[in-house]
This record gives sequence, structure tokens and C-alpha cells, in this order.
Amino acid sequence: MFKGSDIFEKHYTDYCDRISEIDMNAVKEILGAGLEEDTLHIRFFSRNYRISGDGITDEKGAVPHYTVCVILAKYVLHCPARIYHDPEWVSFKDFKKDSHFTNTNFFSSDTEQAILKHFSGRVDALKTAGNKISGQPVSSDFSASYDLSMAFEVLPRLSLLLLFNDRDEEFPAQCTVLFHKHAEYYLDPESLLMTSAALARRLVDTDRNK
Repeated sequence: MFKGSDIFEKHYTDYCDRISEIDMNAVKEILGAGLEEDTLHIRFFSRNYRISGDGITDEKGAVPHYTVCVILAKYVLHCPARIYHDPEWVSFKDFKKDSHFTNTNFFSSDTEQAILKHFSGRVDALKTAGNKISGQPVSSDFSASYDLSMAFEVLPRLSLLLLFNDRDEEFPAQCTVLFHKHAEYYLDPESLLMTSAALARRLVDTDRNK
């Protein structure tokens, strides 16, 4: 099913087994998900997915990329006891929770540096790619000093903010990706890192496939 190690298959099966034990009615509102029988319907980057103990599939019934499966499974399994909403934008390093796997170096290389490497000197291309994956321009005092500021609803309760200044004669391009402060209640640090890296990959892939 997944390219690579058999450990992916093992983890996927484990996620599905754990999801099968969840009371879907109890989590659907907290997660902002739809529910049909025992299957949750969750949007991830404007694409619809079905999550149940029987598996994780996209709109065509296919199992998505392993990373997508992990993020969606963790979103369901990490469901908090109540809805949290704190719209303050914070950086990855501001989250209190941590793990041995995740650190700011991985976040910088897989997310911000990945966007910079591909889009430096091409802010218009970044804007076009962002629009194609349903990014929404953000206008506020906070974002006024950036060439591009765009928010992406990644999951029903989780959005990312992309801030980008293109390079000029004096300064190199700068990229910052922020999270809503409540994001740590819905995903563990590893999954938050995977989610922001997914944004970078989708922007780059969208630009390459234009």
C-alpha cells in the first residue's frame, strides 16, 4: 500500500484499530468534522477525506499518501475534550509541548527554507500557487510589512499563516509560517511539523505542475 518500509503498513493498521474504538459522535463537533454512519468526513487542504476504523481514503476511495494518513489519524486520535480557539498567530518554537523528534531545525528546513528555496525572487508565482490551494490573503497591521501574507485552512480547526518578503538588492527573501495558538491541542508537535511541511510541498508541487 505504501512505498517504503513495512513499518508504514504497521502504523497505518494501528491507527485504524485505535480509530475504530472512538465514539465518532463525541468527537465530530470538536473536530469540525462531518459524520456518516461510523465514518468521519474531514477536509485537509480543501480535499475531502473519509476516516474510520476501516481505513483512510480520499474522495475517489484511494488511500492517500502516508503522511496525509498520519496527519488525519492523529487529528482524530488527538481530539481534545472540548473545542479550543485561540486565534493568536505563534511560531512553531512557541508551543510548550515538545518531543525528541521535533525541533525548530526540522521545521525550518522542511517548511520555511523549502518555500524560500523554490520561490525566492518569484513572489508572484508563490501567490498564484497559494491561490490554487485555497489560500486567503490576510490584511492586518500584523501582516502589512510583508510582500505576501496568506492564510490556509489546513484542517477544520487548524490554519497556517504564510508571511513572505521577496529578495531585493539589500536583503535575501524571508519566509515565516505561523500557527494558531490552539493548534497544539489538536495535533502533536510531530504532526504539526508534518502539516507545515505539507504546505510547503503543495505550494512547490502546484507551481511545478502549472
